[in-house]
Amino acid sequence: MKTTRLIIVAVGGQGNLLAAKVLGEAALAANVPVGMSEIHGMAQRGGVVESALVFGDAKSTIISDGEADVLLGFEPCETLRALNKCSAGTRVITNLSPLPPFTVAIGRGAYPPPEQACDMIRAKTASLIAFDAMALAREAGNVLSLNMVLVGALIQTDTLPVSADAVRDTIASKTKAAFVDTNLKAFELGFAAAATG
Repeated sequence: MKTTRLIIVAVGGQGNLLAAKVLGEAALAANVPVGMSEIHGMAQRGGVVESALVFGDAKSTIISDGEADVLLGFEPCETLRALNKCSAGTRVITNLSPLPPFTVAIGRGAYPPPEQACDMIRAKTASLIAFDAMALAREAGNVLSLNMVLVGALIQTDTLPVSADAVRDTIASKTKAAFVDTNLKAFELGFAAAATG
């Protein structure tokens, strides 16, 4: 089986770890070999959270610079920070809704405009799907479903050896019962957004 390397980056609290768990569980349910690792950083203080998932036959879950086949970014600046993991063949999906760091909030840092971030990503990678995933999470009924919007967009690209139905089944069985309907709606909104964009 071909190896596919996925990096997911987010700010603490955006649901990166649940997104990685859903994708990993869906792969296992479909008998797809998968390995996963996480870097939590200062997640509880709004810091970066990074998950690495390797689908297929691989000896390690470490994804070195230039090795990612897919980069999924929950926040535009975090997507930019992870560009070193990308190559000219990498596909990138990113949320465009910013979550500026503390330094920007107190006036000690600058936040790049979304267009500039997109230009930088396009210059280094094979393709980019960029949209306001936060707006779709709100439409689904809960801003916390941002992660499922982005998982839907990722699955639409058909870059992982995991089917949309396997992910839907995993969302239904592995996420909290109170959020299943919202999460499934968010997944479908993201899936549709990536098809058009």
